[in-house]
Amino acid sequence: MRKILIVGAGQSGLQLALGLQSQGYEVTLMSNRTADEIRSGRVMSTQCMFHTALQHERDLGINFWESQAPRIEGLGVSVAGPESQRVIDWVGKLDGIAQSVDQRVKMAGWMETFAQRGGQLVIHGAAVSDLDFFSRTYDLVLVSAGKGELVSMFGRDASRSPYDAPQRALAVAYVHGLGPRPEHPDFDAVRCNLIPGVGELFVMPTFTTSGRADILFWEGIPGGPLDAFQGIKDPAEHLSLTLELMEKFTPWEYARATKVELTDAGGTLSGRYAPTVRNPIGRLPGGGLVLGVADVVVANDPITGQGSNSASKCAAAYLSSIVEHGDKPFDEAWMQSAFDRYWDTAQHVTKWTNAMLGVPPEHVLNLIGAAGQLQPVADRFANGFNNPADFENFFFDPALTEAYLAEVAGASGASASE
Repeated sequence: MRKILIVGAGQSGLQLALGLQSQGYEVTLMSNRTADEIRSGRVMSTQCMFHTALQHERDLGINFWESQAPRIEGLGVSVAGPESQRVIDWVGKLDGIAQSVDQRVKMAGWMETFAQRGGQLVIHGAAVSDLDFFSRTYDLVLVSAGKGELVSMFGRDASRSPYDAPQRALAVAYVHGLGPRPEHPDFDAVRCNLIPGVGELFVMPTFTTSGRADILFWEGIPGGPLDAFQGIKDPAEHLSLTLELMEKFTPWEYARATKVELTDAGGTLSGRYAPTVRNPIGRLPGGGLVLGVADVVVANDPITGQGSNSASKCAAAYLSSIVEHGDKPFDEAWMQSAFDRYWDTAQHVTKWTNAMLGVPPEHVLNLIGAAGQLQPVADRFANGFNNPADFENFFFDPALTEAYLAEVAGASGASASE
């Protein structure tokens, strides 16, 4: 039986550990926190998972919260114009539902399941020196802990990392009491509010430790008016500032947020990081090799909501690569090929996310505007969040965008510029 060590118990590490366990591998999972510490700790993310990523969980039978989490059926975009009035507002319908489960709930539950199924769970914050030892006792060591000393083993890939500094300041609040969206009170949707030159507000339904909730998530351009959360430690102050900025920049969202309260004392999060692609293979002082997973090797800004989706897709790709490899050694060539398999999908996420961080070109503004008149455009844009590779066909190239809009407008008998 092949022995595999996974360091880091997030979406990718746990999904991969449970997948390998189901295939009969002897898996050790190393986490720096217990399940109870995760469950009672601070929120970790703003996850919204779309159909493909959710299906990976269903395939492994670990979609434990699917019946409890809100069914997200759409994705909407609003654009703020002068005097904080909406100049664009639409919602696209998703082909398959999306869902968000607070990672405190999911990771704690998955960790307990892994241990109950006989997995070796080690609570220890691993250092490089630990991995040097473990690399000699395991057939394969995977690093899925996306922060701290271990990440430094994986060198930055400058050719795939156009930014060397954070492009957004991030601020998250989990709340109860958000009113229904008046434009579509009969179904849930993720809402993306774009404030040109300032940043973005995302609002998404979620399932947390206390049941149904909503996530209010600001992404502010550094140095701008939304970059205001540094140094705020008090959760109540964090929420107050969140709402104050909503009232100023997105009054249509603030109108349904006047009665919200935090889900719990750990329901806020703020920070920033530079989006980075790293080399997938880490070299240990003793000569051993380790393979980076998900955020360790491809860390995108959350502006396109792809973090947990990418983590799930990475775990699924690596699981297939490991199982297909059989009893052959997990050498450097195999590690590179496993990453390349994941990069086939991850490259589209990185390209699209980095594009959304910049100033949108005219043809992209035309596309977002046209979606307000042409429902097929809104639906296709929304479903790109599940399959970012499709953006290659109609988003990046002005000629492709123009041809696509003309085609849809012609089919509907409308003008794309109406």
